[in-house]
Formats: sequence, structure tokens, C-alpha cells
Amino acid sequence: MNDRGDWRRGLALREAGVYYALLLLLGILAALAAARGLPPYLGAVNLGNIAYQASLVGIMGVAMTVLLITGSFDLSVGSVAALSAAVLVGLAPGIGFPAAAGAALCTAAAIGLFNGVVVQFAGINAFIVTLGTLTAVRGLVLILTDGRSLMVDDPAVLAQMLAFESTPVPLFWPLLILAALVIAGGVVRRRPVPVAGGAALAALALAGGPGFAVAAPVVYCAVLTAILWAVLRFTVLGRRLYAVGGNAEAARLAGVNVHAYKLAAFILSSVAAGFAGVLFGCRLGAINPTALQGAELTVIAAAILGGTSLFGGAGSVVKTLAGALLLFTLANGFNILDLGANYQGLIEGVVVIAAAAIYTVGSRRPARRPMRGSVAA
Repeated sequence: MNDRGDWRRGLALREAGVYYALLLLLGILAALAAARGLPPYLGAVNLGNIAYQASLVGIMGVAMTVLLITGSFDLSVGSVAALSAAVLVGLAPGIGFPAAAGAALCTAAAIGLFNGVVVQFAGINAFIVTLGTLTAVRGLVLILTDGRSLMVDDPAVLAQMLAFESTPVPLFWPLLILAALVIAGGVVRRRPVPVAGGAALAALALAGGPGFAVAAPVVYCAVLTAILWAVLRFTVLGRRLYAVGGNAEAARLAGVNVHAYKLAAFILSSVAAGFAGVLFGCRLGAINPTALQGAELTVIAAAILGGTSLFGGAGSVVKTLAGALLLFTLANGFNILDLGANYQGLIEGVVVIAAAAIYTVGSRRPARRPMRGSVAA
């Protein structure tokens, strides 16, 4: 395919739809805010707040995307995150923050291992297994908390937790350097989306000024996304993950250990949920039994908005992150413009269905007119 074909494909609705939707939503909310005389919606402070609010779902979402690529999914991530937060908050005053955080992550990894073993070796559908785990783990949260809120009452430990979660990270120069690298990579590979993304990063850094900083979870989410993107895009491991989800039997005949890859994806998803739970516990210094209830659906919605297939073999962690930002931009817009939270769930649901419809319709066109494609953005 020629250069024009590459650029046209990169700008197609199926490839860049989630980015268009995010930019369109930001433009609409900025115009509404300006019309009402509110402070600039696209200011660095508000954009940083959106990224902060989306960071926990983003962390769980990019790991969930890897699991979805392998052809499985996990409904228990919200409960796993809540359990990890409960373990952290319950143990931190006694054994200290680092050891409690390690215990929380090990707990999450054990649940991911259990899910993977039952799904892969017992042959039970992932939906049924993780639905059961969702309920059972939420029950463990109730047992650990005894049905009431727990909180960290040791000031020194609480200070460590807050420092881990809330320390602002200066991003002006790192964002400018990253933007230059992304733009250069997009130009070399003749991909318009990275070029536009790099320009957006540079604009964000310049809008924030030399003092621009974000909370630590935003950086954790960005680093995890970058690592997983690089693994999926440039390594044999990533290609095998796509192969396992695309056609597990063909991958097995090609010598790929399908069970090992799917098991690792389950563990990764649970550990990421556990890390999000640790951040949640550090953010509040407390946990209640209903915390993060329903978060698993938001995580899966972010992946769907990013175009990840529920049947495996296709997906992009960068687009999942954009999907998470889209969902939390909606929530942020409703709060800032005081549009009424009663409509928020309805509109978010319509957005997810519309995105799934667009990707489904778009996926039928290449079957009639085959084009050279890639597996990851």
C-alpha cells in the first residue's frame, strides 16, 4: 500500500474513532464551559484532574486489554482491587506500608492464578469463573472489613501512603521530549495518529507551562501503558499473545504454549487490579466494603471504546487508555457543567453501544476490500 493508503487507513473511523470522539467531546465541553462563563475547560489543571480520575481504571483497563487479546476476560477486577485495598489498609499499621502493599499484590496475583488455572485446566468458561470470583472476593472484603469502613490511624504510615499516591510529578520537559519522539516516530512510520498524539502532548505541556505536574497515578498508568504497548508491538511475546487470541489451535500447532500465555494474562490483569486497589487505599487511607463496586464494567467499557475485540486477537492498550479518558471526560463534564448525574449512566451506556456498533460495521468493510493491516496501534 502506498503512503496515501497508510495515512488514509490511519485516519479511518475504525482506527482513530476513539481519538475523534475524545477530541469532539473535549471541544463540546470547552464550548459549553465558555458559554456559561466558567474557567477554561481545557486548562492544564482540569485535564490533569481528568487523567488523575481515569488513572485507576486506565491501569486495570490496559492489563484487561492484554487478557482480552488472548480471548479471555475477567469480571472480578473490581472486587480484586477492593480486596487489595482492604489488605493494604488492614495490614499497613502493623507491618508497614511496603510490606502491606506487597501482601496486597500477592493476594491479587493468587486470585489471578486461581482464575487462570480454573479456566485453562478445568475448561470452565471465563465468564462463569470470574463472575463467581467477583462474588466470592467481594465476600472476602466484607469478612475482612467486618462490614464496616477500615482506616489507617498511624500518621507515619498514612504519610507514606499519601506520598506514594499523591506526590505531584513534574511533566513539562518529559512531555515535550516524549512529544518530539512520538512525532518523529509517526513521521518515520508514516502513521498520522502518533503525529497527532505527539502534537497533543506538546500542546498540553505548553498549556501547563514549566510548572505542569500531575499526580503519581497518572505516571504509573502512562508507564504501564507504554511498557505493554512496546511488548505487544515489538516483541515475539506480543505477537504470540495476538496469535493465542486469534486462533488458539493454530498457535498451539505452531509451538506456542497457549496455557502459559493465557495464565500469565490472567495474573497480569489481577496484579494490575491489585495495584489499582493499593493506589485507591493510599488515596483515601481507608476502605469500605462497597468500594470500587461496578468498576469492572467501566474497565471493560474502556476496552470496548478502544476497539478491543471481546473474541480475542485484536486490541490496543493505547486506545483503551483513550477510552478510559473518554469515559471520565464525560463524568468530569457532567460535574463541572452541573448537567445532572441522573443522565450520566444513560449517556455513557449509549456511547459504549455506539462505539461497539461503529467498530462492528467498520470491521466488515476490509472483508470486501482487503487491506494490509497491523495488530496494534
